[in-house]
Order: sequence, then structure tokens, then C-alpha cells
Amino acid sequence: MSFVVIIPARLASTRLPNKPLADLGGKPMVVRVAERAREAGAARIIVATDHADIAAACAAHGVEACMTRADHPSGTDRIAEVARTLALAPDAVVVNLQGDEPLIDPALLAACAARIGADVPMATCAHPLSGADDAFNPNVVKVVLDKAGRALYFSRATIPWHRDGFARDRETLPAGYVPLRHIGLYAYRNDFLQRYPQLEAAPLEAIEALEQLRVLWHGYPIAVHVTGEAPHAGVDTPEDLARVQLYFAS
Repeated sequence: MSFVVIIPARLASTRLPNKPLADLGGKPMVVRVAERAREAGAARIIVATDHADIAAACAAHGVEACMTRADHPSGTDRIAEVARTLALAPDAVVVNLQGDEPLIDPALLAACAARIGADVPMATCAHPLSGADDAFNPNVVKVVLDKAGRALYFSRATIPWHRDGFARDRETLPAGYVPLRHIGLYAYRNDFLQRYPQLEAAPLEAIEALEQLRVLWHGYPIAVHVTGEAPHAGVDTPEDLARVQLYFAS
């Protein structure tokens, strides 16, 4: 499976200013993310940014960058602009890799891309949850699948709801009950990526604050690759940054 990785990276961050340029073992974070994409076997890797400092940092480390508008409402809109600018083929597979994931498993990128097909325009990933705390945490997004491994629904609620098991105990997960946590990694067929920003927002999307529900609401399938283990967490806070800096210092 040939695929392109586009990494949206903005300099503005309320919790961690200048995050994409944070030093990780002598290289900016966004460059470390691009290196992970290279290990995944991506045919091409492009950083999508609206800031010249990020583009310059990429150029200094031999990473391709593409300048975008600054007013995109989401990273998906930003990577769609880059795919248009580069005139990628309609059937090109584009992976949206966030610029704050320097520890992402390269195999996960390739597996997500591999789920794209002629009848599947979008793919994402999930992993099994093992604890009741995460299952009931609304900040942990859950997904349920059909027989073919495609998403039926994403929710902040506990899905599927184990009627009998939770009636007895909500402190532990019932035996044999394995909910899936959604991982925010996406792949798209480019023709669908270009169509996506034009889709009407879905009521469910607004209620759950989950953008991917727009795709299901409009009737498009989302394939889900299930990996056995939780991926390394991304970088959102100064504490996250310290943890990742320690990893690259070792």
C-alpha cells in the first residue's frame, strides 16, 4: 500500500506554545514526527503549516513542508488544502498524522493506510480498553464495529453498554466485555478528503463533539484497524513534553 503522510502543524498552542518546534534530542518535535512517518514506509511526507518558522525548521532537516492558509477550522481542512496544492491523484491514500505524536508506532500508520479501499474512503484505529475508569471516562472516545470491522458509532459514552454486567458492578469490566478506545489517527482516499470539508455538519457531531460522526451521518464507511496495545500518548502539556524529552535523551 503506497501512502502519503501529511502532518498538520500550527505554532499557536494555548497549553504549550511553540510545541512543533520543541527540542527532542536535538531535533524539533515536528521533525521527529516526520521521522516516524518515514519509518512507516510513506511514499512522501509533508508538513502542512501556516508559520514560516516551522517551514524553516523542516527545511533545515530535509523535511518537505507546504504553507497553508491560517484560518482552517480543523487539521483535516489543512491537509486537504495541501493535497490539492500537490495535485495528488484522486485515489492517493493520505494519512493525517498529528504533529504532536513523536512516539507514534510506524506500523500503526501503515496498518491504518492499508484499510483504505475502493469502497472504503476513510480509516482509523482503536485498541481494547482494560479498565472501567477509561470505559466510563467521557474524555476517552469509544467505538463499536460491525462484522467487517467498520465503525457503527463513536461516542464519549460507554458503548456497548453491558446491561447485565453493569447492573451488578460498575467498578470492573464484566468478563468477556472488551470496549474499544478510538485512536485519533486517520487515513483518507484523496477524492473523499477533498469532499469531506464540504459535507454538512451532523447534529450528532455537535452533540458528541466528535468530527468523525459527520462521515457516518452522511453514510460513508470508516474502516477501523484494531491494534492490541494502546499507543504512546501525544504531547499536550508541559508534563507530556518532559516525558517525551526524557525518552529522546536516553
